Amino acid sequence: MRDIRTMEDVAAESMEMTRVTLWLLGTFAVSALALAAIGIYGVMAYAVRQRTREIGTRIALGATPGGIVRLVLTGGLRVATTGTLVGLAASFIAGRALRSFLFGTSSADPWVLAGATVVLLVTAALACYIPARRASRLDPARTLTGW
Repeated sequence: MRDIRTMEDVAAESMEMTRVTLWLLGTFAVSALALAAIGIYGVMAYAVRQRTREIGTRIALGATPGGIVRLVLTGGLRVATTGTLVGLAASFIAGRALRSFLFGTSSADPWVLAGATVVLLVTAALACYIPARRASRLDPARTLTGW
């Protein structure tokens, strides 16, 4: 009898690998969310930059700053919504592979999927808002003359 341990120590040891795995998954999830936000911001900033003359023309013809923000946000969120729907479909497929890591929930838990969808769409909206706000402040004289 040389390896005597308490039941708490045995339980903690058996859960250590699961704890490390879940910590890594959480870290990768936060990193993926940050990369997605940076990517969406970059794409939207580039798209707004490409449409500078069009947006300048809209402002010169009387578009309000709110209308410009709405125009850019709608375009960005349309793409983000499409990506989210594709991601939801993929999550049902990938959920089967991750089933062994889930405790107390299923791989198609509607609350978890709804929460992830809301987090992704809010992140996309925030990433689209900065270029949209910048577009609403364009000077039409500078954009149309090429200054």
